[in-house]
Amino acid sequence: MRRAVISISSNIAESYHRFHFKEKQQFLSIAFGSGSELESQIEVAKSLFPKLDYKKAEELLVEIMKILNNFLK
Repeated sequence: MRRAVISISSNIAESYHRFHFKEKQQFLSIAFGSGSELESQIEVAKSLFPKLDYKKAEELLVEIMKILNNFLK
């Protein structure tokens, strides 16, 4: 989960330092994929550790995925 989170932020940062549109899109797409990976990992964690509260993590991820989706449009 930590690696996926780091991948999201790293790829967003990388996209901002690219000059060509296709390169920016590629890195943002990778960040979106890492967000999807994190989403599935949260679901697995919820089944393995049901007593923990995942609400804040899920809310933040939804917000980030919306932002990335808007960037990719």
